[in-house]
Amino acid sequence: MLKKLLKYDLKYIYKTLIIFYLVSLSLAIITRGFFYLSHSSIFHILGQITSGVTIIMIFGIIVNTIVRVWTRFTQNMYKDESYLTHTLPVKKGTIYLSKFLSSLMTMFSSILVIFLTIAIAYYSKENLEFIKLSLEGLATIYDSTAIKLIVILMFAFFLEIAFLMQVGYTGIILGHRSESQRIVKSIFFGALFYIVTSLISLLLLFLLGLVNKDILNLFMTNNVSNLTVIKQILYLAILFYTTVLGFYYLLNQHLLKQGIDVE
Repeated sequence: MLKKLLKYDLKYIYKTLIIFYLVSLSLAIITRGFFYLSHSSIFHILGQITSGVTIIMIFGIIVNTIVRVWTRFTQNMYKDESYLTHTLPVKKGTIYLSKFLSSLMTMFSSILVIFLTIAIAYYSKENLEFIKLSLEGLATIYDSTAIKLIVILMFAFFLEIAFLMQVGYTGIILGHRSESQRIVKSIFFGALFYIVTSLISLLLLFLLGLVNKDILNLFMTNNVSNLTVIKQILYLAILFYTTVLGFYYLLNQHLLKQGIDVE
């Protein structure tokens, strides 16, 4: 049953998201073509325009992915579709597991498309060398390469967005327990949990700073005295977001088991 639920969740989300993927990749190809002909002033200007639109589409992919995931959850759990959903011979935990997995899968595919879009539009030996030189110092600190460092940064970004989507689920669940203004209250609860969790992360980082002067220095000054602290913070961020991702998964499972009030 989980496979069937996941199939329909992904089908709904990708129905619109695939359009953003295709438009983004098409713009990347067009931008690449204009840059290839940039010796012409007209094509150079057109390249700058399509480049700007491509960047907008990249942000559009992220926003649309999050919105589609939340919309699917709301419609499937609380709107007209919910009457069918809750009559299925399947546990609420399995239903939510499908939502959880679909959110991770769609965000992962979106990040891959974004990476491919950037590569198509802007890849060149010169740009690659510029990126390598820019990241060379950090990569040395990580005992790694620039490419591996990019992968680590992308993974941390993926976990942060995945955490954001789960907090959104929490807000929707709590907001739809109210009799009125469910959307407004869903936004309020989601924002509240996001802010509180972010403040907790800063508090934990500050507490670690009490035993690590390099981390504490980030709170006291604008200077980074030891670049290795960046490595420590990045790994701590990955650990923290992985932990809170698991926490909100369990929390949402618990909240759903307490009951659902459909509209």
